[in-house]
Amino acid sequence: MSGAVSTLGKKTGPTPIATTEPAWVRYTLLAVALSFMFLFLILPLATVFAEALRKGFLAYFDAFREPDTWSAIGLTLITAAIAVPLNLVFGVAASWAIAKYEFRGKAFLTTLVDLPFSVSPVVAGLIYVLVFGAHGWFGPWLNEHNIKIIFAVPGIVLATIFVTFPFIARELIPLMQAQGTEEEQAAIVLGANGWQTFWRVTLPNIKWGLIYGVILCNARAMGEFGAVSVVSGHIRGQTNTMPLHVEILYNEYQSVAAFAVASLLALLALVTLVIKSVVEWQHERELKAAANTPPENPHR
Repeated sequence: MSGAVSTLGKKTGPTPIATTEPAWVRYTLLAVALSFMFLFLILPLATVFAEALRKGFLAYFDAFREPDTWSAIGLTLITAAIAVPLNLVFGVAASWAIAKYEFRGKAFLTTLVDLPFSVSPVVAGLIYVLVFGAHGWFGPWLNEHNIKIIFAVPGIVLATIFVTFPFIARELIPLMQAQGTEEEQAAIVLGANGWQTFWRVTLPNIKWGLIYGVILCNARAMGEFGAVSVVSGHIRGQTNTMPLHVEILYNEYQSVAAFAVASLLALLALVTLVIKSVVEWQHERELKAAANTPPENPHR
């Protein structure tokens, strides 16, 4: 038999052979990939923890007793806690509009979603300085009303939102486009309103892509340096996030403290990677379970 019959009664083709290259080619490619990962990923990460613990655990934990360190950690978490939910709302709205509707300017909106990927974070920070700085477009009005954005927390949040807003949208747009609009249209025909269609049809279909996008967005928000560096002013204890605090400590030759804070960022990245892997595993498990579930008999 040249093909196999699936559970849906459709004939599938023969199982394809993954590769026909000699074994030495596969092993060479694997060795090159593993060597690259070791030299440029694992080794630098291990160096961060080695340098952080170079003078022992006492010196390591001393770095976290400084008020400025805790201020940087708190500001990083606050920034992520504000930026990620806002990007979640934007990502779902933009994805819904692009994937479900046809309208004038759709291609332009899609291009704008990708803009932060191509613009340097430093340039993004300078844009906010130009708009909200003391000599910027809205600077005089903001000064008159005693509103501070640049060199304050609002500027850090705005810069972080700009840099991270494509992550959720870019995960959802191809997913929604692949799913089409048939299920939503069927729900509306059966009497569901817009919110019911979203919560009971659209959201369950995109939940894994949504979770994956939130994880990536949160990781980038906590690790952002360039745009935040421009708009923060580097005020210790007030506008320094963890990446900025690491830079200041390192420039002041407090290498153990700098690597200690950097190790915390690395740990957060590792936790993000673990969560991402768990999400992918759970998603694959659901897909396999759905594929192995026999179809219901319509004549029963």
